[in-house]
Amino acid sequence: MSVTTDLTPTPSHRSLPEPRAVLTLLKPITWFPPMWAYLCGAVSAGVSPSGQWLAVILGVILAGPIVCGMSQAANDWCDRHVDAINEPHRPIPSGRIPGRWGLWIAIFMSVAAALIGLALGPWGFGATLVAIAAAWAYSAEPVRLKRSGWWGPGLVGLSYESLPWFTGAAVLAAGAPSWPVIIVAVLYGIGAHGIMTLNDFKALEGDRQMGVNSLPVTLGPERAAKLACVVMAVPQVIVFALLFFVWDRPVHGLAIAVSLIAQAYAMQVLLRDPKGRAPWYNGVGVTLYVSGMMVTAFAVRTLETWP
Repeated sequence: MSVTTDLTPTPSHRSLPEPRAVLTLLKPITWFPPMWAYLCGAVSAGVSPSGQWLAVILGVILAGPIVCGMSQAANDWCDRHVDAINEPHRPIPSGRIPGRWGLWIAIFMSVAAALIGLALGPWGFGATLVAIAAAWAYSAEPVRLKRSGWWGPGLVGLSYESLPWFTGAAVLAAGAPSWPVIIVAVLYGIGAHGIMTLNDFKALEGDRQMGVNSLPVTLGPERAAKLACVVMAVPQVIVFALLFFVWDRPVHGLAIAVSLIAQAYAMQVLLRDPKGRAPWYNGVGVTLYVSGMMVTAFAVRTLETWP
């Protein structure tokens, strides 16, 4: 996989990165989803964390600041030309992170993530390598799955939700998670495709100019928002059905149903002004979505067999 290193001229004459700009580059606000998913996995494993708190804490740090932070640095480096159009104030196009420092930071954190992953055993290490590969495949040429509004958000959704969920369960159980755990992890990862599509609204103009075929670009904001709502809702409907009708967890299933009803109301607000309301929905609807993840994690942790 190749990574281009041509530079866009910036007004800065700095030789070293601005410390605050490095933190901005790593986008701490994006760390929460994989950290939360790892915790969901740890809960869903059905194993007492007693004596394994180091694995829990280290896994959360690895999933968030290290791996997710690395993916943000890699994405910003590979997206510096798009950001020069959409968000010229960002650390790399503004010159606050000069030269190739953005690339070096992403590479350093990739290596650090792999080394830390070793401490989580074979399951944690293997999952870390998959996450690193996915991060670069999403952003870097020649693969750059970000160019596709279908493959890109799908990869990010699975990497942000399914992979850390699976990893948290596997690390605590010291083995492959049960099928219910795998099924709900995959379902919530698929639903996150819709969340990632909503995130693409903020880069609509730059994506259009740079040939990034996000769904808001190819389908238009209204149709893309409708599709995102369907993609978010359907996996949760399946989770509800499994909990209520198959796994005999009616209370948890009803909690998911209540969350879905609240999300349906938020979706109506979103669809009135998809581009303007996408950030609002990411704060309200996504909070309901991830709350349902933890409810589901507690539901499946006590399942001994399936169905």
